[in-house]
Amino acid sequence: MRSIPIVQIGLGGVGRELVRQVLATREALAKHYRLSLVYLALADSGGVHATGAALTRDEIEATLAAKAEGRSVATVAGKSSGMPWSSLALREAAIFVDVSAAPGHEMMLADRVASGSRVVLANKLPLSAGLAQFQALMAEGATRYEATVGAGLPIIATLQALLDSGDTVTRIEAAMSGTLGYLCSQLEAGESLSTALRAAHALGYTEPDPRDDLSGADVARKALILARTCGLPWSINDVPAEPWFPPAMAGLSRDEFLARAEELDASFASRVAEARAVGGALRYVATVTPQGASVGLRIVPTEHPLASLRGADNLFSFTTARYAERPLVVRGPGAGQALTAAGVLADIVATAREM
Repeated sequence: MRSIPIVQIGLGGVGRELVRQVLATREALAKHYRLSLVYLALADSGGVHATGAALTRDEIEATLAAKAEGRSVATVAGKSSGMPWSSLALREAAIFVDVSAAPGHEMMLADRVASGSRVVLANKLPLSAGLAQFQALMAEGATRYEATVGAGLPIIATLQALLDSGDTVTRIEAAMSGTLGYLCSQLEAGESLSTALRAAHALGYTEPDPRDDLSGADVARKALILARTCGLPWSINDVPAEPWFPPAMAGLSRDEFLARAEELDASFASRVAEARAVGGALRYVATVTPQGASVGLRIVPTEHPLASLRGADNLFSFTTARYAERPLVVRGPGAGQALTAAGVLADIVATAREM
């Protein structure tokens, strides 16, 4: 039996679900691969729970309980502390798993790669920061990052398989925001944007401030990750995103923005009508080609795979030298705690088997 140590950064909804899935799959991994995934440390922005040895199940459960109560891991009894996870001293290589949404981890993770550890990411920010940091994380294939783009969907694996087999990617088109996909569907069904937006916010489909979704910045980061995976040496400035609101509304408070959402209704009703007039569908689309990228609202023809998209599903269309006439399409839920955690766990297991 080979024990593979894990240091997990981030214990929000996805992070806690990931821990539960790791614990639930221990017997199967031992049986099929003779692998044991052991937690050396669990970390959040407030500190680290680590004892110098593998955490026991009781210690892990205590950490999850503390987080569910809104407390930091630094408050858990034992050898927890307020020190950052980057200060951990390890005697062996480990898998560093970042399921936070925190900025500034790229250099610290790259240092761990340089010392022989491996990295698994759901956090998009390390891969959409500077190109040098992206390249350092990718050194020797040390980082897996499936969940950064499509949650549990096999997007990076599909793209990497195309590239590894010598295919040439000429175009990627994707709808990769469940929130914006939901809004497009509601607009097509005849709802005003303000009504659909408030409903989505009340249901928890959006970020606490829905402008975090409506800015398109998250989609742009995903598009940049796809582009860099294809070998394009781009920065986030090379992936312009069209926001759903004018600059004048960026400075409002969240409540003021939601109260004034009707100001957006007329322009979006006009865009939906324009799409209907030409027999198309309005979608928020990221496009990546070797010549450049764009992220924004587009009218797609009815025969396009994106036109059939409904609700919060994601869809990725890969046009390549081999898939020139009929693009390769991957479609399915692109969000959700259980699905995202499962995507991360699959990367952890694949990495552990390589180690």
